Amino acid sequence: MSEPSLPGGVRLASAQGRWVLLTAVLGSGMAMLDSTVVNVALPRIGADLNADLAVLQWTVTAYMLTLASLILLGGALGDRYGRRRIFVTGVVWFAVASLLCGLAPTSGVLIAARALQGAGGALLTPGSLALIQAVFHPDDRARAVGAWSGLGGVAAAVGPFVGGWLVDGPGWRWVFLLNVPLAAVCVPVALRHVPETRERGAAGRRGFDVPGAVLGALALAGVTYALIAAPDRGASAWVIVPALAGVLLGVVFVRVERRRPDPMLPPAIFAVRQFTAINAVTVCVYAAFGGFFFLSVLQLQVVAGYSALAAGTALLPTTVLMLLLSARSGELGARIGPRIPLTVGPVLCAAGMLLMMRVGPAASYPADVLPALLVLGAGMVTLVAPLTSTVLASVDVDRAGLASGINNAAARAAGLIAVAALPLLAGMGPDAYRSADEFAATFRRAMPLCAGVLLAGALIAWLTVRSDVLHGTEAQPQEPCHAECTYHCGVSAPPLDPGEAPHTAGGDGR
Repeated sequence: MSEPSLPGGVRLASAQGRWVLLTAVLGSGMAMLDSTVVNVALPRIGADLNADLAVLQWTVTAYMLTLASLILLGGALGDRYGRRRIFVTGVVWFAVASLLCGLAPTSGVLIAARALQGAGGALLTPGSLALIQAVFHPDDRARAVGAWSGLGGVAAAVGPFVGGWLVDGPGWRWVFLLNVPLAAVCVPVALRHVPETRERGAAGRRGFDVPGAVLGALALAGVTYALIAAPDRGASAWVIVPALAGVLLGVVFVRVERRRPDPMLPPAIFAVRQFTAINAVTVCVYAAFGGFFFLSVLQLQVVAGYSALAAGTALLPTTVLMLLLSARSGELGARIGPRIPLTVGPVLCAAGMLLMMRVGPAASYPADVLPALLVLGAGMVTLVAPLTSTVLASVDVDRAGLASGINNAAARAAGLIAVAALPLLAGMGPDAYRSADEFAATFRRAMPLCAGVLLAGALIAWLTVRSDVLHGTEAQPQEPCHAECTYHCGVSAPPLDPGEAPHTAGGDGR
């Protein structure tokens, strides 16, 4: 057996290079599959655990809460203590939490295990791409990222099908248990074939922004709890107190970040107007996506009478369009500038969501569901690649990783708040998903809200995003600022997670 290549010098065509790529794909694939299939399983989870709508919301948001709050910290841990070490820790953590989800006897245990899953995902998600960036030779990085993205896209595409098959077959618990054998393959391969890397000078750097991470998580948790509890408890102390606490903790979080020498979320970066503008667009777009994908799978199963497998498969056209056309959309955005795509894309997505209002009992897939998803997919194709490029182009190259990580967290937080708030705004009661008529009525109220948020994003893009923002910037935003530094946060490219938001071929965290 030949000597293993040094970090930063592994060639993609080598045996070790293929093992490294397999490790990264398996790791990110775990998170992608899990996120994609959970939404499909929600009705069965509710029926099996005798849970109301709030439990279904928490099944999604508990994961998103810890992931959004800790993902920047997870990337920094990899830079400091070793990317392979933190990646493997994340895989093991994620698998153990998945096992707890699969064995959960009650809804409370399931929600707690989902929160633990999100924490594992915060270690795993940035580490997947960080391994590729730090291990492969610079000449092979682009091809390695492309291969990783393509294989990740396949995982995103088959996720709904696999999830539906598992839910209709062995049961919803296997949606989570599937991660255990994947981790059992990924961990030994990583330990044997992936060299350890860390950022130069990391040992002498200041401490981590743990207070910022904790405050951010608690602020999001308070607001999320209040939004989910409000339909059942009304304007009671159970709602008002956590809402006020969440807002207060959010204010404290901002003050702490302004004063720390090493903030997780440096306020100074928001002085860049284009970066602030594109994050405002991101929040609008991914809030709408988060709410839509949470409710649409329930609509197809509860109202239209689809099986879990049929509901998961029904959403495939959006993913297929993204896989086929995202690269061309990126080229178009580079040629004409991002302003028009970021304006037209959300408008198309809004139209697709409004078309979903036609889906009712015994809906015809070719006549009712497919046209809406094709229009939605066209909008996603139009906006996602230019959105990613604009995020990275809006700041200096040495802050590209930080910018991408912030944008990633913003997208996840937006989806989190949307899943918590949309049922409240649409008037969904705790047992709405048990009644086809009641859920259909509230779904028809929710879709215009999602469309309205998208139109707000389109307006922000038209008024604030410059057409020339991509010109004169680095042409390779996925290259680190030096060979041993995979960005400052270890997260790069679009803020996507299957099941929480739509996907490019890059899948999660790209």
